[in-house]
Amino acid sequence: MKKVLITGAAGFLGSHLCDRFIKEGFHVIGMDNLLTGNIDNISHLFPLKQFEYYHHDVSKFVHVPGNLDYILHFASPASPIDYLKMPIQTLKVGSLGTHNLLGLAKEKQACILIASTSEVYGDPLEHPQKETYWGNVNPIGPRGVYDEAKRFQEAITMAYHTYHKLAIRIVRIFNTYGPRMRVDDGRVIPAFFSQAIKGEELTIFGDGSQTRSFCYVDDQIEGIYRLLMSNYSLPVNIGNPVEISIGDFAREVVALVGNPQAGITFKNLPVDDPKQRRPEISLAKKILDWEPKVSREEGMKKVLEYFKSVVI
Repeated sequence: MKKVLITGAAGFLGSHLCDRFIKEGFHVIGMDNLLTGNIDNISHLFPLKQFEYYHHDVSKFVHVPGNLDYILHFASPASPIDYLKMPIQTLKVGSLGTHNLLGLAKEKQACILIASTSEVYGDPLEHPQKETYWGNVNPIGPRGVYDEAKRFQEAITMAYHTYHKLAIRIVRIFNTYGPRMRVDDGRVIPAFFSQAIKGEELTIFGDGSQTRSFCYVDDQIEGIYRLLMSNYSLPVNIGNPVEISIGDFAREVVALVGNPQAGITFKNLPVDDPKQRRPEISLAKKILDWEPKVSREEGMKKVLEYFKSVVI
């Protein structure tokens, strides 16, 4: 039985990855310090023989006994509300944490996949964003703690590949949504759905003209799995290229929830908030034979049922 270590295992994407690798017949070691993760996301896996859980902060030395075939590094605060509150921890998990896990991968001769992000493109001057774009990031702005942590993560991972011949994969994740998102994580989908369900006004930052491209979690996990199983070592965008303005998306949520009384209120756009976000995914199509299957309409219906169950 192949063995995989998944860091950030109790988080949104990490927990879905644990499910996928259990389904694929792997022995899964989940690791999380629960800084932003929720143990309930993986509690259903605890009775399984092929699942282990380590409560550990990866920015400290990481040891896993025995053999290890794969490592997926998904530990990090991932929403602005988290990384603005925990800037040092965010930088440490992207730097020290990545260094520790690369050392573990080298020791075990394991293939390591790191979770990078569309945020490496910053507030992009190129649209849509393809992997060859170097980005437009403000390193000392409030979002820089996350953006630069991920950019450094990519750089040190590539250095290990070049210098130590380590097998690496780099996924650049675009806005993903689905069950197990934290209602209070500050991102637009949990915020809009929880506000609409409660009958509150939806809060739009800026004038609503900024765009995002939302990828349903099942599609995202499939893309990550295919990338890990490939032999491609350069960054790959995984996201849904169907773009929508935040203003139009707010109106879609209100219509779906069926609360036409919910109004919209506007607040100032945060510093360095990206104006446009859309992945160019021709590389993923070519090397992974991957593209998203779940439409936004279908995905939003699924996620509405989840938020109805958790919004109080």
